[in-house]
Amino acid sequence: MSLLKTFLVEDSPVIRSNLVAALEDLAPVEVVGYAETAEEACDRLKALDAPGACDLAIVDVFLRAGSGLDVLRCLRGQDSTLRRVVLTNYASPEMRAQCLELGAERVFDKSREIEALVDYCNQIAGG
Repeated sequence: MSLLKTFLVEDSPVIRSNLVAALEDLAPVEVVGYAETAEEACDRLKALDAPGACDLAIVDVFLRAGSGLDVLRCLRGQDSTLRRVVLTNYASPEMRAQCLELGAERVFDKSREIEALVDYCNQIAGG
C-alpha cells in the first residue's frame, strides 16, 4: 500500500489538525500541504502539479475567502491524476451534485462520514 500524498483545503485550524491526525493515523496518508483560502489552494495545488507530487485534494466548501467550488473550478484543467473530494458540513443533495459536476469524485459530510473518507483513502491507496 503506497502513501497517499494529500493536500487539505480547510480554514479551521482545529478541524484541520484533527483531520490530519485522523487520516495519518487511520490511513496511509501523508499530508503534503494545506490552504485556508481558495486562491491560496489554487496557487499551491498548481505548484504541486507534477507526477507524484500530490495524489488527493480534500476540499471544504466554505473557506475564509472564496469557496471550495472555486478550487474545484480552478483544478478542472489540471493534472487528471489528482483526485478531488469534498469534505463539508453542507452536504445537501444540491451541493453534492454541484461538487460532482465540478469534478469532485466524492462528497463527504464532516459530521457523519469521516469513517467513509478514511475508507476511501485506504481504498485508493491500495489500488
